[in-house]
Amino acid sequence: MLRLSEQSGLRIAVVGCGYWGSKHVRVLQAIDDVEEVVLVDSTESRLLSLARSYKTAPCSTALRPVLPGVDAVVVATPPSTHVTVALEAIHAGKHVLVEKPLASTAAGARRLVAAAADAGVILMVGHTFEYNPAVRKLRELVQGRQLGELFYIDSARLNLGLYQNDVNVIIDLAPHDISIINHVLGRTPVAVQAWAARHAHPRFEDVAYLRLFYDDFFDGRGLSANIHVSWLDPCKVRRLTAVGSKKMAVYDDLAAEDRIRVLDKGVDLPADGDNLTQPPMSYRYGDIVVPFVSPDEPLAVQDRHFLDCITGGAAPLTDGANGLAVVEALEAAELSRRLGRPVLIEELRADSRRTAPPASRGHVHGSLRLVAASAAAADPEP
Repeated sequence: MLRLSEQSGLRIAVVGCGYWGSKHVRVLQAIDDVEEVVLVDSTESRLLSLARSYKTAPCSTALRPVLPGVDAVVVATPPSTHVTVALEAIHAGKHVLVEKPLASTAAGARRLVAAAADAGVILMVGHTFEYNPAVRKLRELVQGRQLGELFYIDSARLNLGLYQNDVNVIIDLAPHDISIINHVLGRTPVAVQAWAARHAHPRFEDVAYLRLFYDDFFDGRGLSANIHVSWLDPCKVRRLTAVGSKKMAVYDDLAAEDRIRVLDKGVDLPADGDNLTQPPMSYRYGDIVVPFVSPDEPLAVQDRHFLDCITGGAAPLTDGANGLAVVEALEAAELSRRLGRPVLIEELRADSRRTAPPASRGHVHGSLRLVAASAAAADPEP
């Protein structure tokens, strides 16, 4: 039964009252500009469970009856339902924040981007880590070239669980790391290679390795990023390492006091490179600096930004195009793990309706300099 307040102010419907939905409700309830948060979940028991903590919040088991009385919708349902739920809200003229990933396919993400543009509403994706002060500090270090020339990025997101019911570990965990790396670099990948395996789960891969290529050549000279995601690891890890020619930086999201560390470490060619009696490289060990990082909660920063975009008409930092770029990388990873070769993002864009990509490892598309030899050389060691 829905009860809407008659007072002025933003009214937000949160669809999906599970893990992330409940967090959005908590954050939104604490923002002064939000007059009312409406709880929506098709599972009545889950809806009532959350409603016990927010006794004055209106509740509904369906989104449609709620839409006339709200200004915006937060979609925190399973990824397979994101497009359907978000389109319903967009077609009703409501601003939408969709939890990651924006959609389960690039075609679905493009539909959302186009629909939001046609309706003239805000479309934002919940890439929460892009609002994390530590990630923003890392971006500042990289973009300011304080690490020197960036060689590569390595990321690990591991834990024992939480297994999902509708997606594999790539779709569940990798969106975080892809969005972080894209944000830090200020670029999107041109190709993706992936390997994944099912161990404990009978249907979905629970361990995966991804390699994102950010330059249009795969011979080891281009900038790349490696991502390891797992539901089947004894240790909880949330770590990203950026290695540059001058310094290295480590972002550890589980560290309470030093989430960012900048290490003055590196290697250099020796002055007498032709002297075979000397080590092939000289090693540099310097200070470790821990920059100040604001303690702001990323989800609160993100949701506040969503509301500011609604009231001010600004484009979100993590807009539909941002979400689409991540979904394209995920889709390329899924194709790659099945084909056993790197998949170009341009392949997906060339024909989004294609059901089966070319089988040849030596496929060349557009102006990207991909040849069979370099593709074979790009296979990452897990």
